[in-house]
Amino acid sequence: MKRIATFIIVVLVAVGIMAWSSPALLDSVRLGLDLKGGFEILYEATPLEQGQKVTKQSLTRTAESLEKRANLLGTSEPEVTTEGTNRIRLKIAGVTNEAEVRKKMKEPAALTFRSADGCKAPAADAANVADKDKYCKVELVGSDFVENGASVGYNSLNQPLIDIKVKDKKKFADVTKRLLGKQLAIFLDETMLSDPTVQAELTDGKAQISGNYTLDEAKKISDTINLGALPLKLTEKYSQSVGATLGKQSLDKTIQAGIIGSIVILIFMIAMYRLPGVIASFGLIVHTWLLILVFVWADFTLTLPGIAAFILGVGMAVDANIITNERIREEIRNGRSVMSSVKAGNKSSLRTILDSNITTIIVGAVMFAFGTGAVKGFALVLIVEIVLSILTNVYFTHYLLSLLVKAGLLKKPKQFGVKESEINAL
Repeated sequence: MKRIATFIIVVLVAVGIMAWSSPALLDSVRLGLDLKGGFEILYEATPLEQGQKVTKQSLTRTAESLEKRANLLGTSEPEVTTEGTNRIRLKIAGVTNEAEVRKKMKEPAALTFRSADGCKAPAADAANVADKDKYCKVELVGSDFVENGASVGYNSLNQPLIDIKVKDKKKFADVTKRLLGKQLAIFLDETMLSDPTVQAELTDGKAQISGNYTLDEAKKISDTINLGALPLKLTEKYSQSVGATLGKQSLDKTIQAGIIGSIVILIFMIAMYRLPGVIASFGLIVHTWLLILVFVWADFTLTLPGIAAFILGVGMAVDANIITNERIREEIRNGRSVMSSVKAGNKSSLRTILDSNITTIIVGAVMFAFGTGAVKGFALVLIVEIVLSILTNVYFTHYLLSLLVKAGLLKKPKQFGVKESEINAL
């Protein structure tokens, strides 16, 4: 009786949570550029300094930097392509503030650390001297810093400060030695963000930028430093909204086909395996709900490759349930008791399922490590789906099935779809 009560409580709680949260989760799923549309910017690239040229390598590195910055803005799977010899096209899905995106994407190109070392003395009325004139010498640019090396820390008084790391320790040591006791200002374009004083010669490539910052101000400066400097200067030629490559009608048809296919699979599972098939179908539903939950919590973007990975993962989850139930039926046909068959079938199927899923995870990890854009998205969804499938369609369904078997509700072979005539004597 206790096991039956546990089974009912687990099922009711799971159904209640899914029914209550599913509408909000579905509304919160962020669709990709191919499903929802977004925002497109065309940049023209020019050298940062006179006499330099725009090379294919520098154009490619700039495009890669733009993609990283788009991801840091909270977008996922941005489309960044080079065109001709000096143009880069950027497409970002689900943009709500286009002006903010344009501003953020150009910020890294003009991040500089400047000093007044060697500059002309300010006029008598120093209050009217512009910051850019006062700090005229560029000492460091964004690319001099370790990628994502800036972070927010706290001093002994629990006041926010910024920890930074540079690539060239010797260069940084020379700069801080020369500017000891002087100010090293941080500029974004021609706007000064901060002008901290160099307190000591720094030889380990690490430093702290201190000041009367709020936590938000410290985070903003840290994020700006992490964006680094683009290899080329970018000039926006035009921007426009981009429509979804897969129209709304096609998307609705895709979702409709997926729902119909899922219902057919659930009916097949129930018809083939009776009550164990019902439990397996419930595991598939929980699996799908958890995947949507992960999408929302991790702020993933759903694209066409993601849908393909989603469908592939559901197919693998169905395979896991079929393998388990067939192993159980095989044990029953060999004359074992239902209890013994469930234990043996779960144990033998687990090894097979884990072997096949782990190899697929390895393939997905390789795709994620070496792929770009849509390939990364496909691999990430596939890996997440397999992990959730193991948790729900293996351990969770095994747990529910064992509860019913131990409670005595599943004790006849025909409840597993096995006829008495098919059972061999031990």
